[in-house]
Order: sequence, then structure tokens, then C-alpha cells
Amino acid sequence: MLTHPTVERLQELGLRGAAKAFSELTQNPEAAALSHAEWLGLISESENSHRQDRRLQARLRYAHLRHPAAPEDIDWRAARGLDRALGMSLLQTGWIDRAENLILSGPTGVGKSWLACAIGHQACRNNRSVLYKRASKLFADLALAKADGRYPRVMRALGGVKLLIIDDWGLEPLNAQARHDLLEILEERYGCGAAIITTQVPIDRWHELIGDPTYADAILDRLVHNAHKLDLSGDSLRRQAASAS
Repeated sequence: MLTHPTVERLQELGLRGAAKAFSELTQNPEAAALSHAEWLGLISESENSHRQDRRLQARLRYAHLRHPAAPEDIDWRAARGLDRALGMSLLQTGWIDRAENLILSGPTGVGKSWLACAIGHQACRNNRSVLYKRASKLFADLALAKADGRYPRVMRALGGVKLLIIDDWGLEPLNAQARHDLLEILEERYGCGAAIITTQVPIDRWHELIGDPTYADAILDRLVHNAHKLDLSGDSLRRQAASAS
């Protein structure tokens, strides 16, 4: 059998998963008993898995998630107010496809950012585009983009992903430009994209953080009214990990 030329041809066609499976099958003595249809099935399944993995890795690279968090690593037993039923539903894509939002609140160190990244990771697995931004860096990047002419392109990127994660919201009050930028992002995404907001600040204090009452009403109307809310509590997981080491 012309194994080597066939593998080369599959690789030239960009069918790297199929090439790998074909090479492995020709080296497996038990594969001789398989029918042509079974060979084709195994090779096509390998190619499909290879393509899915490449798409996932591309989505994860684009997302720039802060933590390498995976949903299967979530500790549902930790005493921090994490409801398993709600958490499992948030790992599905229904709320993302409905362009709903999620507000993860609670004190520092309880795992808000980690949980947001785990949900973002699962969304990538479910073939949804994701982008992670820390709030302070988001507004700094937008100010820089406005200065160098990239602002429309950056805003399109922020508006186009299915799930936008804004981490550490509310650490400092918004200035006039940040208020405007946030409203523009939310307006662009309203009805077509979901968002996760992590914050240490209760929602009833967001008006004073935003600063301008008109902007605050408009931002909260687009962000809060259709949002799932998960208030985490308990001791800092970082302090617990440091004490255990």
C-alpha cells in the first residue's frame, strides 16, 4: 500500500487529522480486518476532531482569558454561595444565544474572575466567540485606539463577539469618555451579544460609579434588566491556597 504518498497528499489537501489517522491505521495490524467503510469512518472522524480542536484553540487564543479555567474544575462544594443548578445552566449556551447578561459579584478572592473564565472557556467549546477584558485595560485601550485611529475597528470587535467578559468592574469611577464608551459598547451589543460582568461593588452603588445619572440609567437599563445575578461569598480562595501551601 502506498502509505507515504497518501499521507503526503492528505497533508497537501490540509487534511492533517485524516493523514494522522491513516498513518496510524496502516501501522495497526488489527486495522486489516476493518472494512473500507470503517476505515473511512475512522479517518473522517479523526479529521473532524482535528478541525474542532483547531477551531477551539483559535477561539481560546482570541478570547485571551485571564485564567486557564475549565468548567470541569469548578468546585461546587466550596462554601461561597455558588448554586450548582444555576452554574450548570450558565455553562450552556442558551442565555448567550438569547443575549442575556451575567453579573458575578462578591468580595475579592472568591473566584469571580476564575468562574467567568471557566464559563468563557465552555462557550468557546460550544463554538461561541468570546473576548475577555479587564475593565481598567478596556477603557485604556479604547482611549489609545481613539488617539491612533483604531477606535472603530476596536469597537466592532467588542460589539461582534457573542460573549464579552468585563472583569473587575467598578474598581474606580468612570470618567466622561469611559461612560460614553461603555454605553456605546452596550448599545452595539444589545439584543445580539451577551456579557459577563465581575465586580466587588453591589449593583445599587453603580450609579455613583458611573457618575452621570443619565448615562447611569441608560447603562443599567441595557446591562441589568435581563441579567442573571450570582453573588459569591466566603473567604478568599487565594488566602486559603496560601495557607495550605
